[in-house]
Amino acid sequence: MAESLLVGAEVTGGLKAPAQQNGDAGSLKPAGPGVETAPESGEQTLAAGSGQGKRKKRRGATGERIVPPPKKRRAGVSFSDEHFAETNYYFEGGLRKVRPYYFDFQTYCKGRWVGHSLLHIFNTEFRAQPFTYYEAAVRAGRLHLNDERVQDLNIILKDNDFLRNTVHRHEPPVTAEPIRLLAENEDVVVVDKPSSIPVHPCGRFRHNTVIFILGKEHQLKELHPLHRLDRLTSGVLMFAKTAAVSERIHEQVRDRQLEKEYVCRVAGEFPAEEVTCKEPILVVSYKVGVCRVDPQGKPCETVFQRLNYNGHSSVVRCRPLTGRTHQIRVHLQFLGHPILNDPIYNSLAWGSSRGRGGHIPKTDEELLRDLVAEHQAKQSLEVLELCEGNLPSALTESMAPALERDKDSLEELTTAAQKRNSGLEAAPQDLDTLTLAPGNAAEVGVVNQETDPLCAECRLVRQDPLPQDLVMFLHALRYKGPDFEYTSPMPTWAQDDWQED
Repeated sequence: MAESLLVGAEVTGGLKAPAQQNGDAGSLKPAGPGVETAPESGEQTLAAGSGQGKRKKRRGATGERIVPPPKKRRAGVSFSDEHFAETNYYFEGGLRKVRPYYFDFQTYCKGRWVGHSLLHIFNTEFRAQPFTYYEAAVRAGRLHLNDERVQDLNIILKDNDFLRNTVHRHEPPVTAEPIRLLAENEDVVVVDKPSSIPVHPCGRFRHNTVIFILGKEHQLKELHPLHRLDRLTSGVLMFAKTAAVSERIHEQVRDRQLEKEYVCRVAGEFPAEEVTCKEPILVVSYKVGVCRVDPQGKPCETVFQRLNYNGHSSVVRCRPLTGRTHQIRVHLQFLGHPILNDPIYNSLAWGSSRGRGGHIPKTDEELLRDLVAEHQAKQSLEVLELCEGNLPSALTESMAPALERDKDSLEELTTAAQKRNSGLEAAPQDLDTLTLAPGNAAEVGVVNQETDPLCAECRLVRQDPLPQDLVMFLHALRYKGPDFEYTSPMPTWAQDDWQED
């Protein structure tokens, strides 16, 4: 099933993730045990976890629908073995892949939905699929309201209504490069993160994340991320083992006691002398994850020093003295030396000068439209931390609409899906123990959950990226605090004798 209903960025259940600034998809709050809310900068915080327990059904006057009160959330619970067992990995063509799996997206009713029907919500907010698709999904038993199957899309939503939507989930591949352990003691775990792997679940990524790989393959669980690296950035990544250690190091970050050092390869001959850039940075779009230099932006400062030049590109050491979103990448773009293979800030979508000196000959709306269109054409929207069903509406109106499927075809698919879901109601309804629905072979007797009759993604043929296409030449080389220092090896592309293909 396409991830277009109640789909958005996830928060790490029980994992204390730092606030992110690269997504903005609304204000849904996570629901259910096993999920700990984290402050997200304008992000949609859709939770997906083990889910809700059974609810007591209360009835009022005849015909009146009573909504049970929301269950208390259990803070501080990490991902469990049931979460890790949802699916498994396989390796192919230098890529780590996740086998498709069934997954429950869950949310309480948004305030703006109260008083409106599900029919209205689908028609106004979830337009990535034709409406006939949602009708078919309801008939297939994929949508639940307060743990009861939705029978009529004309039902009016109330405050505290709890929605659960079962989707067939496909995750993009990431590089097969292993996550190497740099250090581990009683306080922290430090790894060398490969490029292309997100730190924690977000967008279309769940199992192909550092958090899940460490939990599933290294039995390192209940970790607290101490900082965040962009998905395409590699290098030193630190996790605390306890909340107390996490708070102590975050306090050092707030007091600017933490020194960070990166290395990157940029276009052209970077100046030999040290360069300090203090241009303020403004977030153009939290949802698309794009920033630019602007006088109205937040103050920031980065110090650059060239290490070598090979006649075409330069290796540069970077010391960000502040921690703004995409700070290094934006400052390098402004200086006219964007990271050589930066898919956002070294794009012609910024104009012929590619944003040098802050010169962008188009409005922010035009810039976002062109960036999204470029990555949509390349089938690489995950670079912008977007999926097809989560595109900003203002952008989708100027793009080609999603592929329509005729109603007769959907009727046939509905019948097949109903057969596939025939064991759903017999399965345990306690979502604390139900980890895969309806595709859990152990629970409902489904032999193969890798294909689904209603899933649009199953019918698409996507060309795999090459492993080198998943690498951006930006690497976190060193993190140093008052009582620790961790360094990762210099990447191959930063060597003096490295040459472009």
